[in-house]
Amino acid sequence: MRILIITAGSRGDVAPFTGLGRRLLGAGHQVAVAAHPSFAALLGGCGLEHRIVPGDPQALIRDWARAATREEARALTRAYADGLADGVAEAVEGGADLLLTPHGPASLARTAGEAFGIPVVGTYLVPAFATREFPLPHARSTDDLGPEGNLAAGREVLKRADGAFAGAVTRLRGLLGLPADTPSAPGDIRPVFHGYSPLVVPRPGDWPSRVHVTGYWWSARPDHWRPPAELTDFLQAGPPPVFIGFGSMAAGQGERLGGLVAAAVRRAGVRAVVQAGWAGLSGGGDDVLTVGEVPHDWLFPRTAAVVHHAGAGTTAAGLRAGVPAVTVPVMYDQPFWSARLYALGVAPPPVPFDTLTAEALGDAITACLSEPSHRRRAAELARGIAAEDGAAALLAHLGPGRG
Repeated sequence: MRILIITAGSRGDVAPFTGLGRRLLGAGHQVAVAAHPSFAALLGGCGLEHRIVPGDPQALIRDWARAATREEARALTRAYADGLADGVAEAVEGGADLLLTPHGPASLARTAGEAFGIPVVGTYLVPAFATREFPLPHARSTDDLGPEGNLAAGREVLKRADGAFAGAVTRLRGLLGLPADTPSAPGDIRPVFHGYSPLVVPRPGDWPSRVHVTGYWWSARPDHWRPPAELTDFLQAGPPPVFIGFGSMAAGQGERLGGLVAAAVRRAGVRAVVQAGWAGLSGGGDDVLTVGEVPHDWLFPRTAAVVHHAGAGTTAAGLRAGVPAVTVPVMYDQPFWSARLYALGVAPPPVPFDTLTAEALGDAITACLSEPSHRRRAAELARGIAAEDGAAALLAHLGPGRG
């Protein structure tokens, strides 16, 4: 079967599909991933075909931060979504028997599937069906609002998500010759497989029957990757360091954050590996090493704790490694995942990015490392997560490929 995975966004929206793609290849399917140009090396290094979808998510996040008005930010989003529509049309025209899609571009994948007569299966990285049990990620609050309040908050999240892509869906329907007055609803996609652990977010009892929570899809490590000698030397030169990174967040704020992180590390009295990320963090000295992209599955088990923005992928990697966390949520689903880590007992209270100081970050690192229950609970969760096979349910649904 020719399977096309359609994804969009930052590295965390693409990397889990490298591991899932390899599992599909191993089952005899042909796999291509439609993603932005910046992920060519990541996908190629994992042996996956790359179909280019226009867009530069790093520039988009930077431009959002610089937008003078809300309308200017909306215009940036519309232009990005229109580029996705064009890219999805071209990617699907390249041939596919099945489309897999995370929630973000699901309405575009659903539209393309309708036009070409191709089935669509949801492969979501975050909870994306309204429930009475908790507010969905990107709700205006992570607090439990009660059954009806949680449900209303979730519906509002989904309505906003649909609105963000409404113009792009209309554009895509026009490109593909579909009637404009019957838009494709991502909520109609079935089945949907959520690629995170039910130990982290249990499946709500009020979700539709063909909506599943399977366990994580782990990012694949690029072929022939080897750790830099500078990093291995640093790890061997002292006690396990703290990892600090903000992933795709805070683009262009590297200088300010670098100084803040250095002061926090001194305050906590720890060694640190700092990942530059899209912020361009920098730092150095005997106790701090700055690195570029390093597979989290290799690095995190060698750390004392991970300080991160609580994106879905980094959250998952920290849980897999069995190390405690300090979360600094910035936007989107990050407050949701940071609240989950705190509730699960693997992290102290979140340190919101918009009020971040060196003192607050240093004290949170100290609190994380000085409370034994954080590490104990992290290790317990890691053992449970290791017993899961997140890809198995999807593979069983698809059946064996024919190569």
